[in-house]
Amino acid sequence: MMKPQIDETQLTNTIFFRGLTADELHDALKDLHASDLRYKKGDFIFFAGNTTDQMGMVLQGSVTIESNDVWGNRTILSHVGPGQLFAETYALLNREPLLVDVVANENSRILFLNIHDLKKMAAAANPWALKLLTNLLTVTAHKNLVLSDRSFHTAPKTIRGKVLSYLNSVALKKGSRNFDIPFDRQQLADYLNIDRTALSKELGKMKSEGLISFEKNHFEIHDAP
Repeated sequence: MMKPQIDETQLTNTIFFRGLTADELHDALKDLHASDLRYKKGDFIFFAGNTTDQMGMVLQGSVTIESNDVWGNRTILSHVGPGQLFAETYALLNREPLLVDVVANENSRILFLNIHDLKKMAAAANPWALKLLTNLLTVTAHKNLVLSDRSFHTAPKTIRGKVLSYLNSVALKKGSRNFDIPFDRQQLADYLNIDRTALSKELGKMKSEGLISFEKNHFEIHDAP
């Protein structure tokens, strides 16, 4: 049963629930068996190899989508913040094992929705189900762009090339050369698929050369000296 503290106004401002009336939102939450849980930083929300009929929406905090192999190597594929979704593809397919882990990037609160039968609900001409499927298509298209971004960032052969590609992309999306990134140093190294020590060394060089300045996860891009 839905917990009373969930702000339904917050949900209507997300892409997934966009366009639903108050009554439709109430019905959707009920029929999709909505529930919310809290996780501490580092908690695993979904494990690779498992199946799920639930997708998650971040209400508070953030999560990372990771590939962790048996040898202890980690690759961060994406960062999911408030209002964004994860595991929706696996939830729709239902029997497809997850190939990734989902981990709380910080203390987080997650809304879970059982969307496995959403297609059947839409086929029955349920108006809110049709809206949600349309919105889900928009979410999927956006995620394709996110995955494409990462391929651009990891394509350069040099560490500097990878870092510049990533920072330039964030600056363009933020519309500013001053911005915060959602990763700490280890996570950024895992996202760009490079060694953390080598990353820190290259960032230090770029800073001394006047290309960038930074403090923890806050960066500023400068004109070439």
